[in-house]
Amino acid sequence: MKKTASDELSIANREIAFQHQEKEDRAAELIIANKELRFQNEEKELRAAELVVANKELAFQNEEKERRAAELIIANKELAFQNSEKEKRAYELITANRELKKAEDDIRKLNEELEQKVIDRTAELEAVNKELGSFSYSVSHDLRAPIRAINGYTRILAEDYADRLDDEGNKILLSIINNSKKMGVLIDDLLAFSKLGRKQVTVSEVSMNDLVQTVRDELIFDEGENVPVFIISDLLSAKGDKSLIKQVWVNLISNAVKYSRHKPITRIEISAYENDSMVVYSVRDYGAGFDMQYYDKLFGVFQRLHSQEEFEGTGIGLAIVQKIVNRHRGKVWAESVLNEGTCFYFTLPKLI
Repeated sequence: MKKTASDELSIANREIAFQHQEKEDRAAELIIANKELRFQNEEKELRAAELVVANKELAFQNEEKERRAAELIIANKELAFQNSEKEKRAYELITANRELKKAEDDIRKLNEELEQKVIDRTAELEAVNKELGSFSYSVSHDLRAPIRAINGYTRILAEDYADRLDDEGNKILLSIINNSKKMGVLIDDLLAFSKLGRKQVTVSEVSMNDLVQTVRDELIFDEGENVPVFIISDLLSAKGDKSLIKQVWVNLISNAVKYSRHKPITRIEISAYENDSMVVYSVRDYGAGFDMQYYDKLFGVFQRLHSQEEFEGTGIGLAIVQKIVNRHRGKVWAESVLNEGTCFYFTLPKLI
């Protein structure tokens, strides 16, 4: 009986000890569980904070997407507008090309018509010039005989009947003689001008040094008249008709001498230089000169920039110069200052 109670007490103590041990184990597990729970809570808070950041990032990305979408919409609209403009410009370009082609066709047609008109007009002008040259030659030639007759009979009248005329009559006779002489010179110049259109140009090498020296030696001066001081550079040779080119030098040098007559010293400079395939010759004087506003009249037939009383002449000399130079495919021009002098230039093909 006593043994049984002791055993039960022992069993009860063991049970109590076991339960205490269980409680301790459960307490230890609870501590671990609490730690685990705290850890999990901390993880949850960390994940929540990360989730807040992620949500903010997602919201920002959504805003960026919306902004990019808006920009894309605008870009698409702009692209659509540009495509529309391109189509419009393409249509305008097609229209412009059509109009340009039509304009080119019209211009080509007009050029063809103009070329034909120029050909026809040139032929007409050549025919008119030929007729005019023939007329001028014929009239000038026919006038020679009556002018010579007037001059001759007037001289006979002056020589044989001068004593029967008073001073006024003799003065009139002298005027007739002088004017008939001028008329004769004018007719000779006009004939020379007319013949230029008929004369065949014979091209050869022309030594300008020799030709200018010949023209200079042939100049005749009256007693008491200023003899020119010539300054002549080495002149390049050129291609041309020697007799025609000589006439150019005669006319230009004679003009330089004539229009320097009233200066104390007559100084004439003659020079030449190359310019591409041409030789440029010049004759410079320091005489009367002329006003360049009247330049257009300079090379016209019967055009004069000074009075007959101041400087004699027929007004044909420079027209002859221009015609000769043109027939050699050259150019002639002048530069001048009134009362200071003039420089004439002309070009001829240089030797190759």
